[in-house]
Amino acid sequence: MARRPIVLIVLHQEHSTPGRVGLALKAMGARLDIRRPCLGDPLPATLADHDGVVVFGGPMGANDNAEWIRREIDWFAVPLAEKKPLLGVCLGAQMLARQLGARVFSYEDRRSEIGYVPIQPNASGDALCAEPFPRSVYQWHSDGFDLPAGAELLATGGEDFPNQAYRYGACAVALQFHPEVTYHMMCKWTLRGAERLTRPGAQQRPSHLGGWFQHDGRVAAWLQAFLPVWLNGALGEKAGPIEPLRASAPPRPLASARDKGPAAVHPFGAHDRHEAAAAPRRAETRPAAAGRL
Repeated sequence: MARRPIVLIVLHQEHSTPGRVGLALKAMGARLDIRRPCLGDPLPATLADHDGVVVFGGPMGANDNAEWIRREIDWFAVPLAEKKPLLGVCLGAQMLARQLGARVFSYEDRRSEIGYVPIQPNASGDALCAEPFPRSVYQWHSDGFDLPAGAELLATGGEDFPNQAYRYGACAVALQFHPEVTYHMMCKWTLRGAERLTRPGAQQRPSHLGGWFQHDGRVAAWLQAFLPVWLNGALGEKAGPIEPLRASAPPRPLASARDKGPAAVHPFGAHDRHEAAAAPRRAETRPAAAGRL
């Protein structure tokens, strides 16, 4: 039996989940090692037992003074040095920018991008995988980042948050937006985070939910094409069909807004309910050989 890849998942709240990214990785046969540094979970001193890392977002900022945030930013040196596939999402992208010496900034009026926002991918963004980079993406942030020295810009945005995605080296990709968001997650965010919808640049809840039906199918298709080539270290290699991950189970297709039947109304509906019920679990698997910082 082929070895199942192990992906380190870094979350920043007790009940956060990896959403559609986690569901997709598990569908491809990967095991998830879930850690929450904000709750005291250690991050491994080496990634010898891991095949990739995804660092997600959270309500805190990369410029906050909490000791665990400083430690986590410093820890990004581990996957960079070991050339492991690394994906930073929102706060994760900002932390990576800080590790690479770039500025993370915010505005005094707390202007934000919250809701579906158009972005402009370039040729490098479109070349990451077999599907074109999404053009309208789900955002939930008030901080932005400058492009780190030596990084390759993949997508740009508006005047307030011009850098939307970048690549560093062969293995690291940073996204300001949230491809992991399911419809279920969006419903929760827009209720529990309703105060943030009053900030300049934030869209109101109906625009979020309506935008999901309009734009999510393209995001889902891109994510399904991106994750295998990212985890296999083959970003930008579009020739021929995508080879399955080094896993014992074949990939399962992601549901999208274009699918027919009940999934068109609520993709991952059953998985979302399971995901929410399982949220308090601290880790799915913790390899015994994982080190500590």
